[in-house]
Amino acid sequence: MALAAALPAAARSLIRDADIEYALARLAQPLIAAAGLNANRIDVLVINDDSMNAFVVNDRAVFLHSGMILRLDTAAELQAVIAHELAHIANGHIARRMTNRRAASTVGGIAVALGAAAALAGEGAAGAALGVGAANSANRRFLTHTRAEEAAADASGLRFMADAGVDPAAAADVLSRFRGQEALSIDRQDPYLRGHPLTRDRIRAVEGLAAALPVRPGGDGGADYWFARAQGKPSAFLRAPSWTLRRLGDEAGSDIAMMRRAVALHRQPDPEGARAAINQLVAARPEDPFVHELKGQILLESRAFGPAIAAYEQAAALAPRNALVLAGLGRALLTREDAASTRRALGVLEDARARDPRDARMMRDLAVAHARLGQNAMASLATAERYALLGRGTDAVLHASRAAGALPQGSPAWRRADDILRAFENADK
Repeated sequence: MALAAALPAAARSLIRDADIEYALARLAQPLIAAAGLNANRIDVLVINDDSMNAFVVNDRAVFLHSGMILRLDTAAELQAVIAHELAHIANGHIARRMTNRRAASTVGGIAVALGAAAALAGEGAAGAALGVGAANSANRRFLTHTRAEEAAADASGLRFMADAGVDPAAAADVLSRFRGQEALSIDRQDPYLRGHPLTRDRIRAVEGLAAALPVRPGGDGGADYWFARAQGKPSAFLRAPSWTLRRLGDEAGSDIAMMRRAVALHRQPDPEGARAAINQLVAARPEDPFVHELKGQILLESRAFGPAIAAYEQAAALAPRNALVLAGLGRALLTREDAASTRRALGVLEDARARDPRDARMMRDLAVAHARLGQNAMASLATAERYALLGRGTDAVLHASRAAGALPQGSPAWRRADDILRAFENADK
C-alpha cells in the first residue's frame, strides 16, 4: 500500500494500492457496464481523507475519500455511492463543465497534479487544470452539483444499481447518514453534503424510486467479499494496530482477517509476527498477486531485501500488467545498488509508468534509477512528474525546466516536460 505509516491522517493524497483498487474495480464493474461506460477507461481511486466524500472531476475516475469507505456498512452502500458518481459522468454533467476551461482552472490541490498526469498520459495539457482536493470556494463551486443534476444522477444511479443486481434501497441508506447535517455550519458538514445538496424531498424521492425498481437477480458477484477487502486494508493501515487486533474476533481465520493482522503486526512493529501472519495468508491464497505484493512490502519495509524482491517477483508474475505491482518490484530492485539491478529496475519502472503515470512513489523511484545510471535529464523529468502529482507546482516547474533544457527538443521526453510547464502555467490563469 503506497501509504507511509507516518503519513498524517489529514493529508489529502492519493492512496495507491493495487489490492484496494482491484477490489473497488470489482465493485464498480457491473455498475459501469449498466451505465454503458467503458470499464477500461474509468478507475475508482482513493484519497486519504477521513471525511465522507466522493466526486468526479472528469470522465476517467471516481474519487472516494477513505473516510467514506471506512464508514459505510455494506457493499451495496459503497456501490450506491459509486453508481451516483458514474451517473454524473454518464449524464454529461462533468463534460459540460469541462467546456469552461477558465472555471476548470480554478480547481487546485491534487487536481492540478492529476491533470498533469493526464497530460503525461497523452491527453494533452488541456486536461491539466483540474484538481480534486482543495477546500476553497472555487473548488466547491466546481464540485457542487445543482439540485437538477442531483435528481438526474439519483435516478440514473438507482437504475444502474438495479440493472447490476444491486439493491437500490442502499442509496437511501447512504443519504440517511447525512440527515441533520444541513443544520450544521458549512465547516462542520461532511464535504459530500456540500457537493451533493440534500433535502428531505430528495431522500423521499430516492426511497420511492428505489422501491419501484425491479432488481435483476443474481448480480452479487462476490460483492460482500470485495467490499470487506476494499475496506479492510485501508482500515488496517490507517487505524491504530491495537484497534485492528482487538477487532479480529470471530473472523480471525478468514483471509481478510489474516491480511489485517499481518498489517497491524507490521505497523506495531512486530517483524516476526508480521512474517508469520503474511506467510499464513500466502499459504491460504498462493495465486493471489496482491497477497504476494503485501508480503513484499512487509519484507521491504523490514529491510529483508532479498526475500522482498522474491515476493514482488511472484506478485509481478501473477499480475504482469498491474502498474502498482510493477512499481513495487522496481522499488525492491533498487535496494540492490549494482548497475545490472538498477537497469532492470529502470525497465520495470518505465513499464509501470507507461501503464499508469499517477503513482508519485513510482516517479520518485524512477528518478533514483535514472540518476544512478547518469541520466540526469530523465531524473529531472521524473522528479518534475512526481512533484506535479503532489501538487507542488513550483518544484514541478523547476525540474521540468531543467529537463526541457537538457533533452532534445521535440523528443517524447521533452514533450512530457513541456506538458508539465504548460499545465501549471494554465492552472495559474
